[in-house]
Amino acid sequence: MPNEVLHWLQPMPGGIYLDGTLGAAGHARLILENSTAGRLVGLDRDPEALEAAARVLEKFSSQVSLHHATFDQAGRILKQLGIDCIDGMLLDLGVSSHQLDVAARGFSFQQDAPLDMRMNPRDARTAADVLNQSDEAELARIFFEYGEERYSRRIARSIVKRREDRAIERTGELAQLVREVIPGGQRPSRIHPATRVFQALRIYVNDELGQVERGVAAGIDLLRPGGRLVVISFHSLEDRIVKHLFRDRARGCVCPPRLPVCQCQQVPDVRILTRKGIRASQEEVVINPRSRSAILRAVERC
Repeated sequence: MPNEVLHWLQPMPGGIYLDGTLGAAGHARLILENSTAGRLVGLDRDPEALEAAARVLEKFSSQVSLHHATFDQAGRILKQLGIDCIDGMLLDLGVSSHQLDVAARGFSFQQDAPLDMRMNPRDARTAADVLNQSDEAELARIFFEYGEERYSRRIARSIVKRREDRAIERTGELAQLVREVIPGGQRPSRIHPATRVFQALRIYVNDELGQVERGVAAGIDLLRPGGRLVVISFHSLEDRIVKHLFRDRARGCVCPPRLPVCQCQQVPDVRILTRKGIRASQEEVVINPRSRSAILRAVERC
């Protein structure tokens, strides 16, 4: 959603911006191209993404500072750089296209590969570790809470039984197990039966929802008055957190109506710019089908 990001972020000459999910640096490049003499701090937990981004942003090298970090660590990084506040921040949540397309990263069931799913390869615990070390109740909770999988208990039970014979180590093995377990899993379908299980494992392994809660709140605090935070989510769990955080920070007094005078002293610190989530255009969806599920929300600091 490049046009939408520029519209709501509104980069300005000389501004300081933070891209908390740098990825392939497409958005970062656009921000720099539209903020003359602007400065960009880029963060990503994936070292491969940082290497690729450095090449894309090479001509802006004097304006860019790249860091191996998660976006909820933005405050610490900015403090190290001597930056007190920023003019804008972008978060493009979820797994990147590069991570999905590289089979060895283990994010997808399209190709058989080791069950890894770590966005940061230096993290200790893989998806295979979670599958083979968690008990049945915990697995069911993960699949239901993070994947909204209705057959979470049945799948968890089957995984525990299967690993009595051997550990589950490969994406293809897990995908086939899920296909065998859920009703109608063997029939052709637009959505693969294992989609929700893979999503749940990825979110859990990378603490994605915790990142969103901490990172969005921290991002608002880092904005100068008039600064903007733009967040792109790709599934309902992320978007729900973002929507509620924005709503809570835009709310004033929360005292009970019966009180004649406000006691909480709470005042709004953001203004919601997008009352409804902004969707990708049909033209973009045709070019990039993965953008179909994208939802953009933006706020401005009061």
